[in-house]
This record gives sequence, C-alpha cells and structure tokens, in this order.
Amino acid sequence: MTEDLERTPAYSWYALALLMLIYVLNFLDRTIIYILFPLIKKEMAFSDTQLALLGTTSFVIFYTALGIPFGRFADRGSRIKMIAIGVIVWSLFSGLTAFANDFWTLFACRVMVGVGEATLGPAAISLLSDYFPPLRRATVTSIYSMGIAIGAGLAALLGGSLSQYGWRTAFMLIGFPGLLFGLLAFFLREPVRRTSGAVGTDYSGTDWKALVTNRSFILLCLGYAMLGLATNNLSIWGATFYSRLHQIDLPTIGYWGGALTLAAGIPATLFGGAIADRFHRTGRGRMFYGGLLGIFSVPFWLLLIFTDNVYLMVASNFFLLAAALAWLGAAAADVTEITGVNLRGLGIAVYFFSVNIAAYLIGSNLIGLISDRLGATENPVMLRYALLVCPIACLASSVCLFFGSKTLRSARE
Repeated sequence: MTEDLERTPAYSWYALALLMLIYVLNFLDRTIIYILFPLIKKEMAFSDTQLALLGTTSFVIFYTALGIPFGRFADRGSRIKMIAIGVIVWSLFSGLTAFANDFWTLFACRVMVGVGEATLGPAAISLLSDYFPPLRRATVTSIYSMGIAIGAGLAALLGGSLSQYGWRTAFMLIGFPGLLFGLLAFFLREPVRRTSGAVGTDYSGTDWKALVTNRSFILLCLGYAMLGLATNNLSIWGATFYSRLHQIDLPTIGYWGGALTLAAGIPATLFGGAIADRFHRTGRGRMFYGGLLGIFSVPFWLLLIFTDNVYLMVASNFFLLAAALAWLGAAAADVTEITGVNLRGLGIAVYFFSVNIAAYLIGSNLIGLISDRLGATENPVMLRYALLVCPIACLASSVCLFFGSKTLRSARE
C-alpha cells in the first residue's frame, strides 16, 4: 500500500465500506429477478421477449435516461442526498414488486427501481475520487465494485433459496430492508472535490460537448458497452439457460450461481483494479487490459454454450464471471482521469449509459427476440444460438479497447 493511501483518513474507508454495501444492495435488487424468471414465466405465462422487457428494458429506461442528468447533478449538487433518496426509492419499489398482478404493474415497479438506482453510480464514484488520492484510483473503485459480485452472488443464492417460498416472498424480503441503508447514507459527509489526477484535457463544467466527442472516451464507452453486453447477459439469461436446456432446478442453479459469483467475482474485482493499475504504470494502459479480458472470454463463452459436460460448464462459468468483473475498476478509473473534476459525474453517467443500453436494452432484448424466433421455448437447444451474441460482442469489445488504449496513450504523451 502506498504512502498516500496510508495517510487516507479512516472516515474515507468507512465511506467506501458503506458505499460498497449500498452497491451490494443495488445489484441484489437489480438481479434477483433473473433467478426468478422461470417462476414468473410459469405464473404469468410470459414469453421470453416479455421476460427481457420486464427484467431489463423496464429497468433501463429511466436508469439510463436519468443517469446523465443525475451525473450533471453529481458535479454540482449534494451527492450524498442524491444517493440516500435513490436507495430509499429503489428499495421501496423492489419490495412492492411482490404485490404486482400483471405485466404492466411489474414493469412499473421495475421502472422505479431503475429510477432509484440511477442515482448511485455517478455520485458514488465521484465521491470515491474525492475521498481517496488518484494514484490507486482503479484499486479503490474495484473495492467499491466488489458490490457487483457480492450483490449478484447473493441474488443467486437468496433467490434460489427463497424461490421455494415463491417469487413474491423473495422480493419482499430483499427489497424493504434496504430502506435502512438509505437512512445511513443521509449521514455521510460530503468531501471536498479534488482537482488532481486528470489526463489530457481537464474539462470545465461547460465543456460537455468536447467530452462526448473525445475519441478515447468514445472508444472506452463502446468497448465496455460491448463487454458489458456479454457479461451482464450471463446473469440475465443464465438461470433460464440452465433450467430450460439442462433441466437443473432453481435452488441448485441459485446455489452454484451464487457460489461461483462470489468465488470468482470478489477476487477478480478486487485484484482486477490492481492489475489494471500495473498496466497503467507500465504504459500499456488500463483499456489494453480490458481488451485482453474480452479476447480471453470468447473461448469460454463458446464452451459454456455448446458443452453438455457439467464440469466444463462450471469451469467456463467461473472464468467468465471472473472476466466479467475484472474490468470494472479499470473502466471507472480511466473515465475519471479523462474527464477531470468538473465533468467526472457526467463522464461516469455517460459510461454507465453506454454499458446499460448495450446490456439491458439491446443485448437482452436481442437474445430474447432471437430465442423466440428460433422457437427456443419448444426447442431449448436453440437458445444456444441466441447466446452467440455474447462472444461476438466480446470480440467487438477488444477491437474498440485496443484502439482506445492507443489513442489514450497518445493523449497522455
């Protein structure tokens, strides 16, 4: 640990711990619906396209639409209050999902979960950039990003276990307790905004047009959008894939999905940031590291999709989960460095917008549509071909990130 990090106040570590726990809650409420898809489909008689609309499109509509104005607010207003209100909103509507009796009520509840969760990303990463020095920014954001692995892992474990009592019970027990974390967030202290650590142009608050035409930033957003499309749909369609194609029951899927997510995701997220910082110090850049992860994922996707060997499926899933979470700190660190202090929240919001549009709006619906067109409900093997969208996206991601790494190195020089 560096001298700078040793001098970091203890309160910064408390704030990091609380924000990470809130991020756990964020992903728990966001992803528990995926493990419950088969139960919801059975009760409501939904198509795969409706499941995709319910599980992702409903969430992403306002999550992405509000992410950018919330990002601008994070650059100017109280980030603490924004997070606290958001946690209360998404926890309330996650619990209320249990009382929905038709598609549109379910859809509306998931929309409001997205509205609440849109507040967290830009504000939390902006806060962490001010609570901690810039030298190990990817490492700090990776610790925060462990919330994804823990939240998704708990969603699988708890969703699988609670599925025995019905999907409505699962939403009530997971959603409403989050209100407490919203209250805790209200009492965090707003840190002084740091001005150091920007690379290339340190944009002013009015330079947002220049930011969204920055070539490095565009390639970063495109590259991680493609990688996010693949990695998020492993969670979105994983339970459906295993239950429909391989006839594995939900508690078993939940147990192994949760165990693998925690075992692979926590160390990958944590050490992924440190590895990315090493690439950064050696001059190759964090985006080059992200491009390597995209290439690494392709053969494991193909193996997961087409093998019937349970041991190979488990191994492939483990490595894909690790790769899915190892780039999060690297991406966030590069965004904060490209944007500088004045547009940090906006930059994070645009980056999240890109990833979530690709994963939740384009990717999940495309896979659901292809699945329905191929008749995967009646002939489950056809779901394999719908999931080929994911390794193709990984290849496209690597191309964007390698080029992005090159342009960012030139900007630093």
